[in-house]
Amino acid sequence: MKIVSKAFLSAMFSIAAVFAVTSCASTGKSNAAAKEVEAAVQIVEAEVSSISKYGNCSLNITGKDLEVAGIAAGDIVFAKVSSTEIKDIPVGTNYSDVDRGNTLLKIGSENVELAINMGNFAKTYSAEVGTKITLSLSGKGEYLQQYEIRQLKKSQNREDYASDEVFANFRNVTAGKIAAGKLYRSCNPVLTDARAPFAEKLAKDNGIKVVLNLADSTESAKEGLEKAPYYKSLADAGNVVFLNMGVSFSDQDFIEKLRTGLTFLAEHKEGPYLIHCNEGKDRAGFVVSILEAINGASLAEMTEDYMLSFENYFGVKKDTKQYELIGKTIIDQFKDINSGKDVSDKDVAKVTEDYLINTVKMTAEQIAAIKANLQ
Repeated sequence: MKIVSKAFLSAMFSIAAVFAVTSCASTGKSNAAAKEVEAAVQIVEAEVSSISKYGNCSLNITGKDLEVAGIAAGDIVFAKVSSTEIKDIPVGTNYSDVDRGNTLLKIGSENVELAINMGNFAKTYSAEVGTKITLSLSGKGEYLQQYEIRQLKKSQNREDYASDEVFANFRNVTAGKIAAGKLYRSCNPVLTDARAPFAEKLAKDNGIKVVLNLADSTESAKEGLEKAPYYKSLADAGNVVFLNMGVSFSDQDFIEKLRTGLTFLAEHKEGPYLIHCNEGKDRAGFVVSILEAINGASLAEMTEDYMLSFENYFGVKKDTKQYELIGKTIIDQFKDINSGKDVSDKDVAKVTEDYLINTVKMTAEQIAAIKANLQ
């Protein structure tokens, strides 16, 4: 159930109203100022209606409810999740409207979500179905410039893209010492969307033999497998690992599944290998950059490869603020796995191997096997 109420629930806004009345008393505009403050501090009351496998919390309100309360994309809101207060949450329409690891109030076509870009909101804030949420506007239009820069739009029509490869975000990865024809990345060939048949055909044309499916479980892939005979033949032969990963790279569940996937790659000696999630962008971007790093790629090479997905899907152009904002994701990622310390081309390979050994719990022999398989 949703309620849009006035801000008498918030002492902060009550003080703001008193201040407005006092400061305007000498001008004879006290009543108008009080009404303006009162109108601006409506609180939207909601609760969590469902939680995705990624930890995004859908609320039992709509974008229209937020509009009535004066909240729109580009604004900043204050949220209370049970008794936990979260300040300065941008309002957007895509998860990438905020930097990796940041919280977002996402307005979708059918629902409103509280989410963390590449993180798990439900776990971070101990939210469950039924958890009470209150939202209020704290900065009208204060995020609008950032929001507009970050807007990403894609088409589902093949004719809007330059090639099948661009449409399917399918490409050979050759950063560092990775040999040509060894490692590929793409969108999901078994997602049952417009791009899947193209990814399936390209996987066949390039002779893919081993697949790391980061997005699906065996169950969720069933329908798509029936429409992707080549991919299904690989799965039936035991050459596809279904990892069903989330998007919070620091979660233990993600780390354990990463170990499973990379162990699978180490043990399957004959490529070519394909790594994909749904878009082949974020989870695939993380895993591929790990492989690039241990094979001697520079940060610039890894960033360029990561950003090629955004060029392919959304037409993001180099030498733009949008490209710069999104592209720093790779640098931030390696900084995260290095305990918050900066990385450089000189140490990124060692930082990554240390992460694989100490956090992911892989062996030096497994890492060596992966390198041998890709070089």
